[in-house]
Amino acid sequence: MSTTLFGISNCDTIKKAKKWLEANAHSYTFHDYRKQGLDSQWLECAEQQLGWETMLNKRGTTFRQLDAEVKENLDRDSAMALMSEQPAMIKRPILVRGSKMYIGFKDSTYEEIFANE
Repeated sequence: MSTTLFGISNCDTIKKAKKWLEANAHSYTFHDYRKQGLDSQWLECAEQQLGWETMLNKRGTTFRQLDAEVKENLDRDSAMALMSEQPAMIKRPILVRGSKMYIGFKDSTYEEIFANE
């Protein structure tokens, strides 16, 4: 089953996820959406599975620098446009395993995801 890790290479959580995958001998492809960009179809698919509210990284610098009015008036369409224009606003990592997507990183969650191998 193919595994792709989506995120930004200098993110500490991405580094932890990569380290876990490598330590547990799971092959994966890494997609840096800051460098390689994002496909709008992929973003739509991720939103359908994960929800835009879950995907939007409100703790990051990029989000915090937005005008208060933009933050207060967020809805699905405006959030999707922001994430498309500024991929750093997407929570990381997003792990795609087969047709399923998972967001964030915890050792225990990854152990469950890969338990059937």
